[in-house]
Amino acid sequence: MEGYKMKTIPSFGYEILRDHLLPSILGKHEEDVLYWAGKELARKFPLFSMDELPSFFGEAGWGQLILEKEIKDELHYILMTTEEMSINIEQRCFRLEAGFLAEQKQKQLGYLTECYEEKIEKKNYVKFILKWDLKEKI
Repeated sequence: MEGYKMKTIPSFGYEILRDHLLPSILGKHEEDVLYWAGKELARKFPLFSMDELPSFFGEAGWGQLILEKEIKDELHYILMTTEEMSINIEQRCFRLEAGFLAEQKQKQLGYLTECYEEKIEKKNYVKFILKWDLKEKI
């Protein structure tokens, strides 16, 4: 994230926009628009490797991203909130993060990649599953 000066901004302002304003504006299209917005962000902020994802997520204020497991055509990540964040995962849409992950992997791998999220509400984290199709070269 060279060229960007790190500032400490209260998460309240971010949460107002993310959890209240965007859902109100986007309505029933929220999930689709946020997924494609995440893909667009990945194009504007390309990473050299998937190893940079946890750092990017932390700097973006999206939470702590951890690689859970890797299978031949899948990656499983867990997104946990930090103490500074007061995210209610039950109410937040995580399609922005999913789109970002999908596009980063797709750019690096060169194959069609999709990402699905699953909220694990009892443990207060989100699981992202990236899957790519080795038959669909981009």
